[in-house]
Amino acid sequence: MSEAIELDKAGGVVLDLITVINANRQYLSEVDGAIGDGDHGINMSKGFTQCGERLAKRGALPSLPVALSDLSAALMEGIGGSMGPLYGTFFLSMSDVFAGHALLDKDMFHRALVSGIESVQEIGDAKIGDKTLIDTLVPASNAYQAASAAGQSFRDCLHAMIAAAEAGMNSTRELRARIGRASRLGDRSIGVLDAGACSSFLILRSMGESLVRLLDDA
Repeated sequence: MSEAIELDKAGGVVLDLITVINANRQYLSEVDGAIGDGDHGINMSKGFTQCGERLAKRGALPSLPVALSDLSAALMEGIGGSMGPLYGTFFLSMSDVFAGHALLDKDMFHRALVSGIESVQEIGDAKIGDKTLIDTLVPASNAYQAASAAGQSFRDCLHAMIAAAEAGMNSTRELRARIGRASRLGDRSIGVLDAGACSSFLILRSMGESLVRLLDDA
């Protein structure tokens, strides 16, 4: 089985992301409504839909780095508040790591993931335990790295990432929000999931599953 993916043929990873976010629009807004404005799903769906429109105008589906760059631009321009810049820089950083390469292997994907997370942390200054998307992203990256260091395959690293992302998302239920609007609720923020942690789990799961399919088809 292949351990690398042709980036020119991987733009569909972004189409899958668009489908997943749109399918979970109501869910994300319901989660956000518990301790936030209740518009996270609406805003995410808006930005991802705009990316789909950008890709459609291109005609042929572009490479993964180009598709991620389009997604970044759509989120930066289409989403208000903090999530547009956070996710926009996340995807742009991943795109920058992929750019100029023909093949995506497990080491490159981890470099891209780390770069994306570092970009998010530079903007938001959040850390593990603050009840944010970082509680999903960092454990996912750490699990991927551990699997890779143990010599596991690209597929197994992606599966480890997805499992850790889900556990990280679920961990936010018992956390007290320390950053953002929800932090003003104090202990009342305990007992519900963080919407950003949920959307980042959906994103990582979708990307991981899409890449596994591409590896299986290679």
